[in-house]
Amino acid sequence: MTDPSSPSGPTPEPAITPKSPHSDGPLDHQENNRRSSIAHLLRFIAPYRWRWIGAIVALLFTAAITLGLGQGVRVIIDEGFVAGNVDQLRRGVFLLLTLSVFMAMGTFVRFYLVSWLGERVSADIRRSVFNNVVGLSPAYFDTTRSGEIMSRLTTDTTLLQTIVGSSFSLALRSSISTTGALIILLITNLKLTLVVLGCVPIVLAPILIFGRRVRSLSRQSQGSIADVGTYAGEVIQHIKTVQSYTREDYEKSAFAKEVERAFIIARRRVKQRAVLMASVIILVFGSLTGMLWIGGNDVLNGTMSAGDLGAFVFYSLLVAVGVATLSEVYGDLQRAVGATDRLIELTTATADIVAPTTPGISAGELPAQVSFKGVSFSYPSRPDQNALEDLSIDIPEGGVIALVGPSGAGKSTIFELLQRFYDPQSGAIYLGNTDIRHLNPTDLRRQLGVVSQHPALFSADVTHNIRYGNPAASDEEVHAAAKAAYADDFIVSLPEGYNSYLGEQGVRLSGGQKQRIAIARAILKNPRLLLLDEATSALDSHSEQQVQRALDKLMENRTTLIIAHRLSTILHADQIVVMDHGGVVARGTHQQLLQESELYARLAAAQFSSDD
Repeated sequence: MTDPSSPSGPTPEPAITPKSPHSDGPLDHQENNRRSSIAHLLRFIAPYRWRWIGAIVALLFTAAITLGLGQGVRVIIDEGFVAGNVDQLRRGVFLLLTLSVFMAMGTFVRFYLVSWLGERVSADIRRSVFNNVVGLSPAYFDTTRSGEIMSRLTTDTTLLQTIVGSSFSLALRSSISTTGALIILLITNLKLTLVVLGCVPIVLAPILIFGRRVRSLSRQSQGSIADVGTYAGEVIQHIKTVQSYTREDYEKSAFAKEVERAFIIARRRVKQRAVLMASVIILVFGSLTGMLWIGGNDVLNGTMSAGDLGAFVFYSLLVAVGVATLSEVYGDLQRAVGATDRLIELTTATADIVAPTTPGISAGELPAQVSFKGVSFSYPSRPDQNALEDLSIDIPEGGVIALVGPSGAGKSTIFELLQRFYDPQSGAIYLGNTDIRHLNPTDLRRQLGVVSQHPALFSADVTHNIRYGNPAASDEEVHAAAKAAYADDFIVSLPEGYNSYLGEQGVRLSGGQKQRIAIARAILKNPRLLLLDEATSALDSHSEQQVQRALDKLMENRTTLIIAHRLSTILHADQIVVMDHGGVVARGTHQQLLQESELYARLAAAQFSSDD
């Protein structure tokens, strides 16, 4: 067993905190990030190598057909138009039509395969990001906005889907077509080909210059879009508060500023891409015009046939279109690298709370006895402020312990640590005689049932929310748990009974109804340790009596820890622990504390006098 006083858990890695979208490191660092991002992306593509091979074969096939079209053009001009041979013209036209059919077939196969890959890889990345995120410790979400995570799951993965399923294929096709066309140009006319090749560096220059700027602005643009989504999501989530304080106009104005800021960044990115594309088009077609002038003179001088010039123009257009496509796709690829960076940060983020490397004892085999020994803890977001200070509490198996004290005393923090959402900086928490850091967190949490003051409900139906406590439970067991929590009466009165959807955060239920659903969930889980955060605080007197009876039955033969805001609900507790400023200031029964604890007596006097 490790020293209980030593901090536990791995130190958070820098990758957990997302990098600012508005800054770029040194160029070599950016290059390393780009290579790393591409390598990670290739890992998602690798399992579907046969589809990629099929797509590449189809792409090579269509590229070969495209290059063959130029020869068809030459035949039609030289042997049809110039020679005046109708049969040759007919053959040339038939050849072009045949090649077009084959090219259409190859394009169908290529488009289907690469589009499938784009959708498949995007879905795999979303699943990988989500699977990693739900396993991260709550400390990660203390410093990372949920709206930003949602933006990465949706906007960034959609962008990658476009890149993998379209842009990458276009880039590869253009590369092959351009290379093949250049080879044929060299064979056809060396002089004109040198003219074309001499223009290539001039065309590539703006791609390299503006491409780097596009990448930087793309990352900023993605970050600003995440900010917009985060702001809107927060306002919508708290819409009742916004309207209660009549802050609609303020929020409209503030949101407009966020949208405008995102637009300004996007406008700068679009401007850079537009300049890039315009520059490439001018340079490409300027070069093509010069080539036509030189080639036209050769035809007039008789050193080159009209068919060869026509084929040369066709292949030059392939080169021009290929380079223009590459310049456009390059901007998309730069955006993809930025999006991949953001997604990789989520897929590689590591949790502070992890299972032991070597299998240990199962939490289910340990007695349901909990001990806090000299625990001190501060939240990662407030490292200089201790939420608990040298706290020691013993909770015997089957006992009922209540925690009371003013707001900020550290009561809820005890629940957070016991569920091992965080590890204390010093001291240790034991289940039985085993430090919970030596237990698998998932195994530990299976022993716990939590009913909070503000229960979290999902927008799904009633059955789903109750069955969340035990996914294997039958409908009969779900109904029995609801009856035990005195929730069955109001559930059956809902429009669709147990199949009624509750809306976001259970908005269609009252506060008391939400808590009874949460209690039914805990009853169905059948835990060995109960954590009750004033589970009856939102109920009226009649409902409170009903639910209290349900809780009394649920607490039988279970270790129970109660956070009490209303002292009348914990008079039956075996021991009441009075907390203040993160520590224990007194403990005992209700009558003992009235005599021995000034703080408890003051709390009791305030509450019981207000109840009279």
